[in-house]
Amino acid sequence: MTTLPVPKSGGPVEPALMADLAAAGRILVTQGVMDGFGHVSLRHPGAPNRYFMARSIAPALVTPDDIIEYDLDSNPCNANGRGSFLERFIHGEIFKARPDVMSVVHSHSPSVIPFGLVNVPMQAMFHNAAFIAAGVPVFDIREKFGATDMLIGNGAKGVALAQSMGKNDIALMRAHGSVACGPTLQTAVFRAVYTEVNARVQHWTNALGGGAPMAALDSEEGLLADAVNQTAGMRAWDLWRSQVRVAAGW
Repeated sequence: MTTLPVPKSGGPVEPALMADLAAAGRILVTQGVMDGFGHVSLRHPGAPNRYFMARSIAPALVTPDDIIEYDLDSNPCNANGRGSFLERFIHGEIFKARPDVMSVVHSHSPSVIPFGLVNVPMQAMFHNAAFIAAGVPVFDIREKFGATDMLIGNGAKGVALAQSMGKNDIALMRAHGSVACGPTLQTAVFRAVYTEVNARVQHWTNALGGGAPMAALDSEEGLLADAVNQTAGMRAWDLWRSQVRVAAGW
């Protein structure tokens, strides 16, 4: 059996960055986006062809020591016996396709999943979810791969997902979950959280209105509000990060 060479590291990064990446999974659990499953990644700030993600472990248990560096083919640079997530190809292929993306969140948040199962588009219900107004494509793995285990377990499936997402920041995965992306770790976490919140609000709004048209944000409103959220969203991150720091002790 041929052994592939281990990719070289993109170089060291600040410990605080790895602490924030570890905290991100814990934040997403406390905000109801993740449970025992899901993962978040961060592109290497000094080497765009490398990214970081935790070993295969529940997100609420991640520490900085659990983080592995990968190349964009999702080969580990420093696994040292640690197991990798099968679906790491989600992250590697999105980073390949989207140079603007610095962080990716994959989750199975429960209020979001129904929008990938029915012909009802997710709409931006309020300003914190303004990024949704740009559109939320649905990736159906069976269209290209037939019956599968629904997991993005190789590069080809990751490529197909990235192509389906296109230039959008959110994509749904039929009968599976979703991905949220951002130009920073903090923005990706913010979008993952408010995609779940927005989905709940849309369910409630639809029930309250009896299926009548909803006065959701249009694309122009979405662009204007999302520009504000790029900075205002740090207020939420600072709160969530401080809560995790106290609970985890780091």
